[in-house]
Amino acid sequence: MQAEEKLLAPIKAFLHTETPQAWINKAKLVEHQSVLLIDHMICELKAAQTGMLLIRRYAVDKQSGDALMSWLTPYNDYVYRKQGDWRALANNNLSKKIIVKGNIPYAQDLVDKMVLLIKEELHHFYQVIEIMHARDIRFGFVGSSRYAKELLNHVTTHEPDTLIDKLICSAYIEARSCERFAKIAAHLDPVLNKFYLSLLRSEARHYQDYLTLAEQIAGKDISQRIAYFGKIEGELITSPDEDFKFHSGCPIN
Repeated sequence: MQAEEKLLAPIKAFLHTETPQAWINKAKLVEHQSVLLIDHMICELKAAQTGMLLIRRYAVDKQSGDALMSWLTPYNDYVYRKQGDWRALANNNLSKKIIVKGNIPYAQDLVDKMVLLIKEELHHFYQVIEIMHARDIRFGFVGSSRYAKELLNHVTTHEPDTLIDKLICSAYIEARSCERFAKIAAHLDPVLNKFYLSLLRSEARHYQDYLTLAEQIAGKDISQRIAYFGKIEGELITSPDEDFKFHSGCPIN
C-alpha cells in the first residue's frame, strides 16, 4: 500500500481535484460495473488511437503512418464494426519499422514514448475484453463522454502550441484514469481489484511521458498552460453530469 501511495502522490498533486465521492459510490455498485468495463475498453482503444495520431501527425512519413493504422485496424474493426475474433488480438503487434522524420528534433522521443504507450494500451484493451467475456458482458454502440471532447475544445490552433496543448490534455486524461483506478479498486471484487491496481504504474508513467514531451517541445515554462487545463479538467470531473462513464463528472442520480 505504501508503494501505491508513493506512486499516486505526484498524480494527486498534479490533478486539481479528487474524484467526487458520489462517482465512487455509483462506480462500486455491481450493477454499474458492466458499463464501466465497456467504457474502459473503449478508453484503452482511444488512448492507443491518440498516441498513434500524434506519431502520424508530427513524427513519421506516410509509409510509417500507414503501418500504424494497420496495427490498430483489427481493434477498430472489433469495436466499431463487430468484426474479427477478439482472441486474435492477443498476438497482434506492429509489424514494420517506424521511420522518423529527421528534421524534427523531438520526433524520435515522441515515437519511442508513444509506441510503448500504444503497446501497453492495447494490452490493457485485451485484458478488459478477457474480463468482459468471462462475465458474458456484451456491448453495442458506446457514445463518447463529454470529458475528452471538452478538454480538447480548449486546444489552440497554432503550432507548436497545438501539439503542446494536446500533450497536456493527454497527461490529464492518463492521470485521472490512474486516480480513478486507485479510488475504486478497493471496492471491487478480487479480479477487478487486482486488475485495476496492476494498471497504476503504467498509467502514472503515461501521464509523466506526456508532460515531459510537452515541456521538451515547448522549450519554455508551460506551467500556466498546464494549470489552465487542470482547472478545466477539475471542473469537468466535479460538475453535474447526466452521463456515467469512466471519466464522467458528478452523477446527477
